[in-house]
This record gives sequence, C-alpha cells and structure tokens, in this order.
Amino acid sequence: MDEKKRAEIKKALAKHVVTLPDGTSLPSLGQGTWYMGENPQVRDKEIKALQLGVELGMTLIDTAEMYGNGDSERIVGEAIKGRRNEVFLVSKVYPHHAGLDKISKACENSLKRLGTDHLDLYLLHWRGRVPLEDTIEGMEKLREEGKILRWGVSNFDTVDMEELWNTKHGKNCVTNQVLYHLGSRGIDFDLLPWQREHNMPIMAYSPLAQGGSLRRQLLNDPAIHDIADKYNVQPLQIALAWTIRSNNVISIPKAVQDEHVLANAEAASIEFTEEDLSRIDQVFPKPTRKMPLDII
Repeated sequence: MDEKKRAEIKKALAKHVVTLPDGTSLPSLGQGTWYMGENPQVRDKEIKALQLGVELGMTLIDTAEMYGNGDSERIVGEAIKGRRNEVFLVSKVYPHHAGLDKISKACENSLKRLGTDHLDLYLLHWRGRVPLEDTIEGMEKLREEGKILRWGVSNFDTVDMEELWNTKHGKNCVTNQVLYHLGSRGIDFDLLPWQREHNMPIMAYSPLAQGGSLRRQLLNDPAIHDIADKYNVQPLQIALAWTIRSNNVISIPKAVQDEHVLANAEAASIEFTEEDLSRIDQVFPKPTRKMPLDII
C-alpha cells in the first residue's frame, strides 16, 4: 500500500470519532479479537493484522480474558509491544470474576498477559450473579489504583442500564458493548436512544454478523449490492459503514488478513445519503417494538 492510500484511509478514519463521557475521543472503528489466539498457525498473521490496523488509525483494540483462555490478550500484548501509548486498550472480565474478592486478581492477570500496567477501559463481559454494587465497587477500586482508567459493561439491556445508572457510582460507566449489525437492530428501538440520552456511546461487537443466512443476505442482497457499486466498495463494507453512520457507535470488527483490515478501514470513507439509508431500512427494517437483546 502506497503512502497516499494510507494517508487517505487515515484521513477518513479521523473524521469518524466517538466521544466518551469524560471527553476522550476515539475512532468509530476499532479492532476486535474474538477467536484470536486459538490457532498458533495464524498467530503471526493476527499480530501483524492488529499492527496494520493501528497504523491505519484503528487504535482501539478490544479483547477479553475469555477469548482463547487469555491467549487473545497475549496476541494483543505482542502486537502493541513498544507502541502501548498509541493504543486504547480494552479488556473484559468474566462475570464470576467480577466480585470484590476476584476482580483485582483477574485484572492483574489480564495486565500481565497484555504486557501493560493499565487498561484504558475494563468491561464486565456480561451480567452474572455478582451484585452490581460489588462489581462497581471493584471497578472503582481498580480505577483509584490506576490499573484501569475507565470501566463499562457489555451485553446489558435497557433495564440493566437503568439499574446500573441508579446504583451508587453507576453513572461512572462509560460504555455498553452489545451485538449490533444490520441484521440485529433491536437496540435501535430503546437501548441506543437511552444511551444517547445519557451521553454514553455503544460499542458494537460482531458488526459484520457471524455467518449463516444473515451473512449471505448481506453479501447477496440487490439493494446492498447497488449501494456498494455506487461507492465502488464491497457489500460488507456497506454493512460496516452503516454501524458507524452516527457518532454514537464504536464498531469493532475482527480481521486476520491484511486485505480485510484494509477493507474495514476503508469503510470509514463511505458517506451515506438519506436515500441510501432509506433503501437499507427497507431491506433491514428498524424495529417497531421492544426486542430481546441479541447475545452471541
């Protein structure tokens, strides 16, 4: 890739930013790492893909202690070695590690695997049996110690967010990471508006869908193809660009191949018209009633 192309991609990415409640600006496109670290044969490719993404401006990297039983965090640690200050680093804690007696150790283990002394953001991976009060207290303690700079949650529906918001120090939550893509738009009905109202962006995992019939529909739908042809891009780039069409969502696609990293980054250059969005809505309609939160 020549320097001109690289500069164009970085410029496009720089136009799409999301602001956290504390004023921190982040790129709307980050990098996910689910399933990374599980196959030693592609380890080097995974590391290089993450490094390329950072070089292009996708500086937010999301991982979790669950992914590959910690091996994903080790991959990320290798990728950011010597460039930690360039990266906004996110990891997630298991629900059963989120109590006051375990969260500190879980965080320390993640930090060791990542080769860093702090996380920019630490998320509760999903809601378990540990009371929210205990998890919040643990997160606040980690923040006071400097091991994490911010905390948030993942896979919380609107009712969970309301409960969190009304719990002591719950308003310090900076984001909620949930499944969001064209085929999973349930949060458009109530959760996304709730978070917008409370100045709290969404992080979208699996923004390109995991596979199966929905993935095929994204790839084969005539309307999506027409819009992709209009912008001279691929259908999946249309789907990814759609998730960041506002300044309220940080999308974290995963890529292992360099060409997929580039395709993801290039999606930031797509600027939809109202007509485009209307056509997309006809194929993948916005929900008209409350939907259960999709989780994978």
